[in-house]
Amino acid sequence: MYKAYKNTDAVQAFDPKKQQSSAKSPSEPLWQKRENEPHYAKLQDKDSQIKNRYGKPIDLLDITDRESPNLSKNRSLFINNNPKVGANPHRNKQHGFFFNADNCIGCHACEAACSEKNNNPAHIAFRSVGYVEGGSYPDYQRLNISMACNHCDDPVCLKGCPTRAYTKHAEYGAVLQDPETCFGCGYCTWVCPYNAPQLDPIKGQVSKCNMCVDRLEEGLKPACVSACVGNALDFGVIENIPENRQQCKTSIPGFPDPSITHPNIRFQQTKDMPLEMNRTDSVAIKYVKDQQGDFKPVVDQTQGKTKQWSFNKLNSKENPLVAFTLLAQAAYGMFFIVLVAALFNISTFVHFIHADIFMPFSLLSVGIMSFALLMSVTHLGKPMRFYRGFNNLRYSPMSREGFGLALFSTFVGLAALFSAMKNQWLNQVIAKLTTLNMHAIANTLPVEQLQLFSAILALVAGFAGLYYMNQCYQIKARPFWHHWQTTTAFAGNSLSLGALLSALIVLPYLHFTEQNSQQALLVFTLALLSGVLLEGIGLIAHSRAMNNSNNEGGAAHYIQRTVFGKSYWLRNYLLLFTILSTSVLLIVQLTTTENHSTTITLFWFVLAFVNLISAIISRALFYVLVIPTTMPGAFFWKNKSFEQHAREIGLADNPATGVAPTTH
Repeated sequence: MYKAYKNTDAVQAFDPKKQQSSAKSPSEPLWQKRENEPHYAKLQDKDSQIKNRYGKPIDLLDITDRESPNLSKNRSLFINNNPKVGANPHRNKQHGFFFNADNCIGCHACEAACSEKNNNPAHIAFRSVGYVEGGSYPDYQRLNISMACNHCDDPVCLKGCPTRAYTKHAEYGAVLQDPETCFGCGYCTWVCPYNAPQLDPIKGQVSKCNMCVDRLEEGLKPACVSACVGNALDFGVIENIPENRQQCKTSIPGFPDPSITHPNIRFQQTKDMPLEMNRTDSVAIKYVKDQQGDFKPVVDQTQGKTKQWSFNKLNSKENPLVAFTLLAQAAYGMFFIVLVAALFNISTFVHFIHADIFMPFSLLSVGIMSFALLMSVTHLGKPMRFYRGFNNLRYSPMSREGFGLALFSTFVGLAALFSAMKNQWLNQVIAKLTTLNMHAIANTLPVEQLQLFSAILALVAGFAGLYYMNQCYQIKARPFWHHWQTTTAFAGNSLSLGALLSALIVLPYLHFTEQNSQQALLVFTLALLSGVLLEGIGLIAHSRAMNNSNNEGGAAHYIQRTVFGKSYWLRNYLLLFTILSTSVLLIVQLTTTENHSTTITLFWFVLAFVNLISAIISRALFYVLVIPTTMPGAFFWKNKSFEQHAREIGLADNPATGVAPTTH
């Protein structure tokens, strides 16, 4: 197999030896060359530096194949099942793009050449041209930006992909992706700051720029570079400055922070730009020149300040993830509260976990968690390939999240099984239907100890699952999520929603068995109050951080306070009402000696359901609002507002528009 780039922890996609039986003749070219290929279309590197500006070696063989460098130099990529090996002397060195923004005229020839070579539909573009503009007439300027995959030193797409569809190759340093391995979760599109992975909502899978490695093997530059009309794009060994260039910068206005992934692209941009550059797409970001001459993103508050409800916009393609996260957290919380209370020797809960009711209670927790996982599967482009989500347990937080939650369901199911073995009602039914004596079997096993051990393992597995659920959203390319408020929201909802679910089982059981419910109600009140306080504290800190940030997170918060302003404040008021009312309720429970359990219980359930409404609004906002550190789009292309408009008026029904008529 291809050996991976060790400092990126790369994963391998396939074994080329398995392809040899169907290989084409070695003499057949990998890429059909046109006659008289122009000089500028050919790779022209004569030498290279030892390390790039991030301190990473450019010669990838020094990293991957110290034991057998000669074999590695002659290793075939088996492009189109062809075992031919390219003759490029720099074949095993990191290559990258060079973009001269001074020369780009925005003709989109690079887009067209890329899409033609890869046979992409109109709504998919591995390379796209956006722009920012600023100034005033007659000194009005536009800066065009052509961007594709940057084949980074630290490809976050590779580490995040749960299916191991990505590979970073020693050959050219290309980050390649196998669409047939992908199951369409789209997580790589979340973590990539450059819009490189393209999720096709029709095919339900991701694909991306492959660096035209077939052309590289023939000594040709990528198709987009060869087609560039203005000589703005170039390609070669990274850090090599093409001829007639005078800069080799890592960033230009509109380009995301290169420290996130260490992208292999370099820029030239010498023309003076206005102090402020605006995006023409709908993202509320503009770029302002600082004292060092660098352009930094700031929130563009010209998008409108009117507060709206926008309830219809809360209904999004991420609804399955809203349901998945809330239900998974609630399922864990209900089991966690009851078991921890029993472990703290609170008599009501000790009795509950040893009673017959604990078996259906555990099965309900398993059922809710299983339904939550089912909702996450419906979010996939190819749901029947869900099992591939465990392929990258070594690196992907998404793989670990699913595995942890699946283990939680397994161990809770075992706890339910051991509880069933001493369930008197179930044993009576089994005795009537069969000759099996479950009671006798239970007497031969330490059933209670096994039940408790399984339940504790479930807590550990569920905690790991929720921890990695939180890690899934700690994404540098999405600053609105990349904050500890995500942690407090997930933990808070586990407690508050878990309290609601467990109370729906425990309190009626205590009522019908004529047991005192005051102790249980006090525990549920503490859990509910702890949950809403956690969420409230996190939201206050998050609001302050986003108000003070001039990045995509601040822009998302600006949209939250304007386009979704009324929904946002409704959520805040509901949360504040729940916090204050639950605090009063707790004081009443701790200070009163009279029995008002029925009134207190009814009021508690009202507060719990108010919190449920608050949690749903909050989680919907969480998914709808996030703005990634994307490259600028154009007035039409790569513009979310235009896509929405096209769908509303039916323009999306025309495939040539470049807007998919269906959404993932």
